[in-house]
Parts: sequence; C-alpha cells; structure tokens
Amino acid sequence: MSTSSSASAPAGPPPDGHPPVRRLKARHRHEPHRVATPLELFFDLCFVVAIAQAGVQLVHAVAEGHAGEGVLNYAMVFFAIWWAWMNFTWFASAYDNDDVLYRVVTLVQIAGVLVLAAGVSRAFEDHDWVAVVIGYVIMRVAMAAQWLRAGRSAPAPESTMARSYSVGVLLCQIGWLGLLFLPEGDRGWLFLVMVVLELCVPAYAERKHPSSWHPHHISERYGLLTIIVLGETIAAATVAVKSGIEENDALGEVLPIAAGGLLIVFAAWWIYFVVPVHSYLKSSRQSFLWGYGHYLVFASAAAIGAGLEVAVEQAVGKAHISEVAASAAVTLPTSVFLLTVWALHARHFKVGLAEQAVLPAGALLVLGCTFLGAEAVLGAGIVLALTVAAGVVLTALRTERQRREEAPTA
Repeated sequence: MSTSSSASAPAGPPPDGHPPVRRLKARHRHEPHRVATPLELFFDLCFVVAIAQAGVQLVHAVAEGHAGEGVLNYAMVFFAIWWAWMNFTWFASAYDNDDVLYRVVTLVQIAGVLVLAAGVSRAFEDHDWVAVVIGYVIMRVAMAAQWLRAGRSAPAPESTMARSYSVGVLLCQIGWLGLLFLPEGDRGWLFLVMVVLELCVPAYAERKHPSSWHPHHISERYGLLTIIVLGETIAAATVAVKSGIEENDALGEVLPIAAGGLLIVFAAWWIYFVVPVHSYLKSSRQSFLWGYGHYLVFASAAAIGAGLEVAVEQAVGKAHISEVAASAAVTLPTSVFLLTVWALHARHFKVGLAEQAVLPAGALLVLGCTFLGAEAVLGAGIVLALTVAAGVVLTALRTERQRREEAPTA
C-alpha cells in the first residue's frame, strides 16, 4: 500500500489507445481529472468473483453449524483477496501509466485471483489451501515485478523505496508457501505471522521516501469496490430469496428478510458515501489507518450478503442452526460495518455529541435486533433506515444553524 504525498510529473495514458512500453514513473499527486481506468474496473470485478466464492462457503459453514471455523476460513481467504487488491490499488494510484507491460502484469494478477477463487471451496471443505496460496503468490510476485520496474528509472530515494517493496513482497511469499508444508494445526500461527509481516512491508519500504498517490483517485477506488461488494450482497440475497420462494413456497417467511436486507444494503451505501472522504486523506498516517481499516469494511459488507442467505435458509428449514444464530449472521456484520465506517471516516465529518452518537447507537440497536425472532432482519433494516434519517436531520439542523449564524444581521 502506498501511503504518502510525494509526486513527480504526470504520466497518464497516451491518446492513441495503443500504449507502447514506457517508463513507469510516479504520477502527480494533484493531477486533475484523475479517475479509475477501465482496467481498474475490470480488476475489481474479477476480484469480486473470489469474494463471492468466499461468501458462498461462509454460508455453507454457518448454515451447517460450523460458524467458528467458517468465519476463520473466511477471514483468511478475505485477507488474501483484500491485501492483493489494496496493494495494486495504491500502486496504480502512484504509477499507473497504462502501457502494454503494465496491462499484461495486471492481467497476470487477475489470473492469480481467479486461481485463488477456484481453490476457495477446497480450502473451506477439505482444508486444502494449495490453490489459494498459489493464486495469492501469483498476484504478489506480479506486484513485486511492478515495483522493480518502477524502481529502475526512479531517482535514488524513490528507487530504494521501490526495491524495498519488491524484496519485502517476495520474501513474504516464501513464508506463505510454507503454509503448504506445515501440519494443519500449525497453519493458523504461521498465517498470523505472515499477516503481520505483510502489513509491515509498506511501513518499512516507505520509512525514508513516501510514494505518491492521488487522494481523490484512492477514495474513488475504495468507493467503487464498496459498491461492487454491496451489489454482490444484493445478488446473493436475491438468489436466496428466489430459491426460498420457488423450492419451498415460503413467500411469507422470506419476504421480511428480503425487505430488511434491502434496507440494510441501501442504508450501508448511504452511510458510506455521505461524506467526502477524499478531503480527509491528507497525511501518510491518515491514509495508512484508513486503507488498512477497510479490511473490516469490505469483509463485513460481503458477510452481510452471506448472512442474508443463512437467514433465508434457516427460515425455510434448510439450515441446522437456531433462529438467533441465523439472525446474528446478519446483525453482527452489519454492526461491524457501521462501527468501522464511523471510526474510519464518518466521525471526522460529524459535529457534536448527537451526530457522533448516531452510527454507534445504530450499531448497538442492530445487535439488539438479533433477538427479535423471525423479524430480526426486518428490524435491523428499519433501524438502519432510521439511523440514516437521524443523520440527515441532524446534519440539516446543523447546516441551518450555521447559515443563520453566518447571515448578516439587519
């Protein structure tokens, strides 16, 4: 992940649409009209394939009464997907020149996530992590190659930073491959060690020279993935509701879940995008915490969809868990989403105790909905709708108060 503010001349794509191989140099941090590219959008969509596979397996694990193991496997798989996505995103914000070589290496990364996606089911069901690890290593080795290329023509401090990234990434892959040779009981500890080491690579690489990134571009990229993940959540819930109606003739049972799920996703979108977060991303420390914290934002958003599927399966008698457990599969990730979004950026745009308390209070009320029985998901959706309404009203009152204070007196 790139986490700073140095910059050099812009290096955008050439106008002819057929870019030659060119120098990979840093783009200007304040380059005007910087937006996500078609390649980045394609990259996101392919990564969501892997996220969807992880969600499907989480549904199966929770519905069969293996929630602890399922959540652990989901967290591990999601880390691999998220970390590879995030590293590419910050690198692209700093260096994307859209030439042939850059495109090819990016496509290799996409191939890696598809290999990972193909191995998700075996990782969950058989504890066979070969495909997941190989897919991850493919993505990370390709990322290391991008950093090596960026460092070839960069000035000395920037070149050192790029080489440190590349070496750090490659060394970490040795550890990940070690997962394949350890007994199953020891893999969890090595996984935690490797997560810490991966997270430390950006801090080590950028200790003397920060990399360049574009605040508006970064906020857009994170926002786009949030939209895609929420869209996947709606798609998963739709399939579950359709199955419940067609296979079990259970419209009365699934309709409250569908309505509540829709309110939850709509409110999640509203809450995430209500603040102009690019104006907050100014320092290295801010961007570092904000970028890393999105692991919980993305993972919880995707888990909401899995939870809705579990709730539907329980409602039609296909899940071997209690009603409370099925409700918690929705309310827990929803609460995590609310609290994480508040902690990462919403709180920086709130004024006063009342505004600051809206999202944390909403999260607590959503947790309380867990015990509402068959109406739990609908109750959580209504709570989120009221949370959004409360935020809108409080913001409007503050804006009106400020307007009156600033208005000239007669």
